Amino acid sequence: MNWFEALILGLVQGLTEYLPVSSSGHLEIGKMLLGIDPEAGGLQFDIVVHIATVLSTLLVLWREVAWIFKGMARREWNDEWRYVVNILVSMIPIAIVGFCLKDSVEALYASEHAEAVVVGCCLIVTALLLTLTQYIKPQPRAKLSPWHAFLIGIAQAVAVLPGLSRSGSTIATGLLLGNKKEMLAQFSFLMVIPPILGEALLDAKHIIAPSAEYVAEHGAAASMPALSLIVGFVAAFVAGCFACKWMISLVKRCKLVYFGIYCAVVGVLVLIFA
Repeated sequence: MNWFEALILGLVQGLTEYLPVSSSGHLEIGKMLLGIDPEAGGLQFDIVVHIATVLSTLLVLWREVAWIFKGMARREWNDEWRYVVNILVSMIPIAIVGFCLKDSVEALYASEHAEAVVVGCCLIVTALLLTLTQYIKPQPRAKLSPWHAFLIGIAQAVAVLPGLSRSGSTIATGLLLGNKKEMLAQFSFLMVIPPILGEALLDAKHIIAPSAEYVAEHGAAASMPALSLIVGFVAAFVAGCFACKWMISLVKRCKLVYFGIYCAVVGVLVLIFA
């Protein structure tokens, strides 16, 4: 992967991480269109751009993060501790999938054709989920409960499939449960930070000190030029900052069904050309 390809994919990752259109799906589509071998340092690149989007989240939502830590410092049960508990509860499903089902999920798209089919189908599922928010509007709830946080966490866990939007799945699930959209985008972006960092650390371990079993199954991790990694990181970080702020504003005032139409069109095109 050269620096220009890294720039394009970094922008794709940064923009689509927060929009309800699936960053992983678009990242794989981008690699297919550019003819990039996914084994040629792809794991390194994915780790770098995901960390970049996490940092962009922390920058955009630094006031909310500071509010949480200040509240936790008081060591009393308050709204901040309630928020942290909800985030921890939301992480349970993704932790189960990550530790127990990761290999099974990866086996679903072992070949490039199978991956394209999975991406196309999941984009269509994303479209259906986003469209439901237009027609199903339950009575709004004042606060997010731990039970709803767990259900939103299940949506995040299912969204490990490329093409199934994580932000789209979590925000749409929260809306369908009756939670206020003003807080859902913020919660959706903050709840993903621990899982992304955890996955990045696990993947980095395979690059830095791969086990004999991992090498036998996946082969030795290929290296990528430092310039490509730097360009991809900067592109994903800058694009992520803009997309995060934009998405929070969009969730508050716009209809997600328009993103659903986009996902349906892209999903159908991917299946046609798979």
